[in-house]
Amino acid sequence: MTMTNVLVANRGEIARRVFATCRRMGIGTTAVYSDADAASPHVAEADAAIRLPGNTPAETYLRGELIIEAALSAGADAIHPGYGFLSENAEFARAVLDAGLVWIGPPVAAIEQMGSKVESKKMMDAAGVPVLAELDPAEVTEAHLPVLIKASAGGGGRGMRVVRELAELRDQIAAAQREAESAFGDPTVFCERYLETGRHIEVQIMSDTFGKTWAVGERECSIQRRHQKVVEEAPSPLVEKIDALRAQGPEAVAERDHGGPVRSAGGSSMRDRLFEAARLAAEAIGYEGAGTVEFLADEKGDFFFLEMNTRLQVEHPVTEQTTGLDLVRLQLQVAAGLPLPATQPALRGHSIEVRLYAEDPAHDWQPQSGPVHKIEIPFTAAEFTVLDQTGVRLDTGVVDGSLVGVHYDPMLAKVISYAETRAEAAHLLATALQRAKIHGLVTNRDLLVRVLRHPAFLAGDTDTAFFATHDLAVLSAPLATEADEALSIVAAALADSALNRTTSRLAGLTPSGWRNLPSQPQTKSYESRTTGTHEVRYRFTRTGVEVEGHDGLELISVAPDRVVLGVPGERGSVRRQFEIARYGDHIAIDSPLGPVAVRRLPRFTDPSAQVAAGSLLAPMPGSVIRLGAAEGDQVRQGQPILWLEAMKMEHTIAAPATGILSALNVTVGQQVEVGTVLAVVEEQEQEQE
Repeated sequence: MTMTNVLVANRGEIARRVFATCRRMGIGTTAVYSDADAASPHVAEADAAIRLPGNTPAETYLRGELIIEAALSAGADAIHPGYGFLSENAEFARAVLDAGLVWIGPPVAAIEQMGSKVESKKMMDAAGVPVLAELDPAEVTEAHLPVLIKASAGGGGRGMRVVRELAELRDQIAAAQREAESAFGDPTVFCERYLETGRHIEVQIMSDTFGKTWAVGERECSIQRRHQKVVEEAPSPLVEKIDALRAQGPEAVAERDHGGPVRSAGGSSMRDRLFEAARLAAEAIGYEGAGTVEFLADEKGDFFFLEMNTRLQVEHPVTEQTTGLDLVRLQLQVAAGLPLPATQPALRGHSIEVRLYAEDPAHDWQPQSGPVHKIEIPFTAAEFTVLDQTGVRLDTGVVDGSLVGVHYDPMLAKVISYAETRAEAAHLLATALQRAKIHGLVTNRDLLVRVLRHPAFLAGDTDTAFFATHDLAVLSAPLATEADEALSIVAAALADSALNRTTSRLAGLTPSGWRNLPSQPQTKSYESRTTGTHEVRYRFTRTGVEVEGHDGLELISVAPDRVVLGVPGERGSVRRQFEIARYGDHIAIDSPLGPVAVRRLPRFTDPSAQVAAGSLLAPMPGSVIRLGAAEGDQVRQGQPILWLEAMKMEHTIAAPATGILSALNVTVGQQVEVGTVLAVVEEQEQEQE
């Protein structure tokens, strides 16, 4: 079977990833896009693009009949589902086949069997794969707590909730059902016992139509936020550690476990047991194509089946890097009826992937929206391509000027390092991220760098509670210290002064500069998101510049976009170079000290721009889906006032203090922009006992 044109029923980074392999194989490409994605890079890169009217997933990427119609009208003969949306929807897969198109995915029966996480666990249990027992939400008692609510039809953290109080169960189930319906079109959820800590290990499988199944390699994805993976790597540090101990003999394992039992499953390595369990899972359902079998493991090497993803995973690049395989190419070949190669490649080196999100980890992971003015990752050797030597790979769905909206996941890019050792891969990736130019949005970049450099991470001591264990506030702190940020803002002020002088000359005005008599300091003010207002007072002299609070600072060179300063130190002056970029009043300052973003403050403020004390501002654009109080109600600090839906997730807006809800400015269904005053709480003083 020969494929000539593939439609990708998805968007952003994954569409670009599939298109890249198609181009290398000489296969044509077709994109689909919502109105919100009309200017997306994946649309421009395709040979043909078909509009799906609307913005939300329910209107567009979840409309299987529209996608099939698009494929037929564009002359595509195959559909690749990517991940998310309809990628694990058996009805869609069946409809694709019924339309005479090639389905680049597993058999419909396999999707159906794994599509219900409830039924799939029963099947895996029968096949001999270890599982965690599933709980009926109606039968959960105090003895079962804590429990994890999960969406039966999907993953990626959508529709997942941890419940520790029985009184919260009903409301959390309802919230999980709404998220599952929004993300997957299926509100079905279930419960299982929640393990507070554990290691998330998954095995990449690839099966052809001739009965051959490869366990391609394992990945570890233990560092997660809201049950969604943030850092992924191959091979797994836990598997490497346990198998290294086992190679030393049972005594070494027993000593590590403080005399505890050694569960060695007949002496097999943990990797062998994982691979065998994954193959059992695939063979039990007659699997074909790429898939992932996910497990939750403990520190002794025992593991339990979580779910099987009947699609390509977000984190597949780390497996590609450590095997040299192009997994999308293998998907296309299997779908075309070709067998897997005769020999499976050996594992090589180490690869780490981080997900760069437009979100604020320090403020409850609030997703961000707006323009991406610039995204530039240094040391990038390739995009969407397997590296053959040490370097950085970038898989991204955005480019300079892209707009991040509110309808989809806020992931900007996957940044992947590859090196001979884990330590080298972590160091390379951390350095690339710190020196990256990411302008326009708050991101989780600083958090990622701190994780990659954390002693526990470097030691391989990671689990699903990593952020709780190591203090999220510390991990999400800015990379630039307060002193380094202040120095960066001084550089911005001097660059702005240079820009003003250049503009004055172009306008025929007399430029400011040094004078025979001492002049009054010039002042420029900036606002930092983390440290507040900074006022820079400086005076140019015959020999350079004087900056209040920065004695001994030497001005080496200054231009509107670049400043070099000599910074006094214990052993003499150290040169520091700063690059400055402007986007209206917003200024990005990049240097090896760490990225800094500030807003230039006007000399005079507009009183009408002030908001009342106690105002609750929308942290992101979104839709009001529920109200938790009415105007005039007495509310307590932390009480939910309303819920916003943005980027397929629910976000709670709570009272900042105990008092009266004096104003409620929104209604259910209303769309709001970031900064909108949603409500006002008039604080009441607490009575003294």
